Amino acid sequence: MSDEITVRDNTEQHRYEARIGGALAGFSVYELSEGRITFLHTEVSTKFEGKGVGSAIARHALEDVKSRGERSVVPLCPFIKAWIDKHPEHQSLLQR
Repeated sequence: MSDEITVRDNTEQHRYEARIGGALAGFSVYELSEGRITFLHTEVSTKFEGKGVGSAIARHALEDVKSRGERSVVPLCPFIKAWIDKHPEHQSLLQR
């Protein structure tokens, strides 16, 4: 089984999903509104804890939002908020 983490935006379920070896390792649920993406909850499967899954989700999701340039971020999810706090290069995405 490959330990490579792949992350994609599952727009139908409104969440960014991380997979390792094809298995769902974690996800971050979001809600879209005009000019905003609100991150509500991030969850990592206990089987994959400590493997950088949450960070991979946060990094991919925020870089995706930044590259699209359409929305600001509202981090209601404590994990996403803490990740942004530790990575100041993403603070410009926060809704003012």
